[in-house]
Amino acid sequence: MRVITFHISEVSLEGLDELVRLQKYPNRSEAIRLAIRDLLKEELWNNNSARKARYEMVEA
Repeated sequence: MRVITFHISEVSLEGLDELVRLQKYPNRSEAIRLAIRDLLKEELWNNNSARKARYEMVEA
């Protein structure tokens, strides 16, 4: 995996921390990874099974 840096609003960070506190996700990084995965599935991979299959192999 690659490490990236980004800016996030205080409100969004508080919401992310709340999700972790509620044990919806084990940590911030995992919550963000899953959110990105879901966005990519929705926006890019729903109609492209080859890309989807490739991503699922990498995630495993």
